Amino acid sequence: MARRKSKRRRSRKSFSLINGLEALVYASILTEGTAGTGVWGFITGKPDLTGGAPMFTKQFTDDNGGSTGSGSGDITGAGEISISDIATNPSTALAVMAANFQANLLPMAIAGFTTSIGFRIGKRLLRMPISSVNRNIIKPALGSGIRL
Repeated sequence: MARRKSKRRRSRKSFSLINGLEALVYASILTEGTAGTGVWGFITGKPDLTGGAPMFTKQFTDDNGGSTGSGSGDITGAGEISISDIATNPSTALAVMAANFQANLLPMAIAGFTTSIGFRIGKRLLRMPISSVNRNIIKPALGSGIRL
């Protein structure tokens, strides 16, 4: 009995601009939710994070003695975390990013879900025009390595 050839999965040999844009949107959702800035700001931001590890148990009180919420200690520059902040002050930067992740988990999940649905519906609705652009413009101009 002859052996059957197993079907190998092959990766696409072309780069899809739409899939790249979708990945950039997901990266933007994650960096805005955890670092408080966009992808470009996360990569190129200046190291301005100072202070110790966040103290999320510190409570502020108003004039009547009631609690107004948790504080973040004496950290400055925690509004926008960058790769430089992670390199210069990793413990504080990662603690702030973890707190931001927990605080923004639901909005990030909703944004990711709607992005997924939007791109899926958009690709289906625009299948014919995208195919035409790939066939008539992109392939003759840029070759078969890039597609829309």
